[in-house]
Amino acid sequence: MIEIKNISKAFGEKKVLININGKFQPGTNSLIIGGSGTGKSVLLKCMIGLVDPDNGTVLYDDRDFYESNKNTRKIIRRETGVLFQGSALFDSKTVQQNVMFPLDMLTEMGVEEKIERVNFCLNRVGLENVNDRMPSEISGGMQKRVGIARAIVMNPKYLFCDEPNSGLDPLTSIKIDELIEDITDEYNITTVIITHDMNSVMGIGEHIMFLYQGNKLWEGNNNEILHNQIPELQDFIFASKLVREMKEHYSK
Repeated sequence: MIEIKNISKAFGEKKVLININGKFQPGTNSLIIGGSGTGKSVLLKCMIGLVDPDNGTVLYDDRDFYESNKNTRKIIRRETGVLFQGSALFDSKTVQQNVMFPLDMLTEMGVEEKIERVNFCLNRVGLENVNDRMPSEISGGMQKRVGIARAIVMNPKYLFCDEPNSGLDPLTSIKIDELIEDITDEYNITTVIITHDMNSVMGIGEHIMFLYQGNKLWEGNNNEILHNQIPELQDFIFASKLVREMKEHYSK
């Protein structure tokens, strides 16, 4: 389980996050949603240690990340997988080298063992015989799958996905959502997903946190979200639905 307590962050005079609290359970797809500039990505960066919060802390199974010593932080990072927005693959590395990168950096595995693990993860995300291909030689959806394979190659307890469906067509987006959902359930991972995609919200939103202007305004699941009485959330849902319908119309 991941717990965030009173997370606040400001950049200069601009308050980006204001006393955010929440719990994210193992085996559950937890979505953090909201419009652009609401603090979603900053919250994720605070949770994984890329940005230090001004106040508050993050607990990984009761281990206080910001109060821990260097060794404990290192252990937590080893247990964490991240799918960055846009996949963030190394253009100069092959698919195999991209997926193997965390193993090279964080383990003492032999080459054969690394390749075996890479192949297992690529097969798990539905990719075979692409080891020697470059990122530029595969589709956007395949790049996302490679990014997921890299994120799970260390067999993480915690998985963070930043806008996993950005730039993908609706059908590919659904497949990526289903893959993340299956992996989360299969390995009992605590998964946190940053998104503004209402398809994802309704499809895999077992736990949803809505941010608005740095505040948490609502929390619930995809069975409850359509019945909320929060005007800002209703506006977000309607706008997201309208944009999605327009995209689908003009892509036909």
